[in-house]
Amino acid sequence: MSSRADRLLVALALSAGPLLSLGLARFAYALLLPEMRADLGWTWSQAGALNTANAAGYLVGALVTAPMARRVGTARSFVLGAWVCTAALLLTALTEEYAVLLLARTAAGVGGAWAFLLGAALVAAAGEAGAPSRSALLLGLYYGGAGGGMTVAGLLVPWLLDRAPEGAAGMQAWQLGWVALAVLGTLATLVAAVTVRATVDPAPPEAEEHRTWERGRVGWLSAGYTFFGLGYIAYLTFVIAFLQEQGVGLRTVAAFWVVVGVAASAGWFVWGPVIGRLGGVRSMQLLMVVLAAGTVLPVLVPQTWAFFLSAAVVGGTFLSVVTAMTVGVRRVLPPVLWTSGLAFATVAFGVGQTVGPWLTGWFSDVVGSLGAGLVLSAALLVVGAVVALPQREPPTGRAAA
Repeated sequence: MSSRADRLLVALALSAGPLLSLGLARFAYALLLPEMRADLGWTWSQAGALNTANAAGYLVGALVTAPMARRVGTARSFVLGAWVCTAALLLTALTEEYAVLLLARTAAGVGGAWAFLLGAALVAAAGEAGAPSRSALLLGLYYGGAGGGMTVAGLLVPWLLDRAPEGAAGMQAWQLGWVALAVLGTLATLVAAVTVRATVDPAPPEAEEHRTWERGRVGWLSAGYTFFGLGYIAYLTFVIAFLQEQGVGLRTVAAFWVVVGVAASAGWFVWGPVIGRLGGVRSMQLLMVVLAAGTVLPVLVPQTWAFFLSAAVVGGTFLSVVTAMTVGVRRVLPPVLWTSGLAFATVAFGVGQTVGPWLTGWFSDVVGSLGAGLVLSAALLVVGAVVALPQREPPTGRAAA
């Protein structure tokens, strides 16, 4: 890669990873959930289980990503994951069978994990030759793909739901929405597949020191991160359905989701300096409390201005929790244990993220209120912030030895 401009273009093209795995496959489901639930007669727990399946697939995919990259190659595995995720989006459009939909959502999670994690590895490798600030810029552009996917989906899907003729091409409006997402995924994957030829696979990581390490050293941090997984995903699964219960029209829904997406892309510029000052653990706690406030705001103040403020707060915050966790692990553990520590925390998060959508849906069914489910999610985020309180972290400027 001969120039800074080349590296920036590579990072933008490979942002198809988070665009697909998060922006389209995971979060855009919220835009189509109300139509799907109404057409297919689901309970809230059934609706939540589809995102539970996606999160479970992501967890499985994450666990096999490293061995797959070693055998197939990082770049090839990244492209394969993008195609699997895109094919799963199309399969979701082609069936009304609940079991097949669960399978499609699981496959989207598996492919999404490969695309997201390996794309990040390729971008990190591309930035190794530059200054740390340049590497951070490349990764920021890459992760911004998630917000970009949410923004495009927010512009396209509500417009399509509002204008698609009933029964067009023998499909319901929500099925046409998934087709549109699959088309977007195909375009993004093609761009990434061409661009990835300009990258070099990262060298296989050196074998970590084989020893039993005390997971309790990041135990409280990981426990808090589990609650983040439980709480954040419910908002991004059910909030559109909640807004429509409040009588919000599709145009407002589109604007709301665009705000979430744009805020997700820009959130680092707000929270990055805070994380730098407070450190990973304390900033993660702060972010989770702010996220909880944004999650519960539409329930407590069911007015349009509050909806949009909530979108900005949640969108601008949730990805920064991941960054704060990463900083926390890297400061608590010595470098030889960073990979193991991050993997441990990610699995803990994955468990919470897998259970969260179903749990919120089930609670909403029991109470008879989707708003109550969002309140539960906010409470889980606050609990997570409290759970992480005992976690020790070296003072800012020092790392564990």
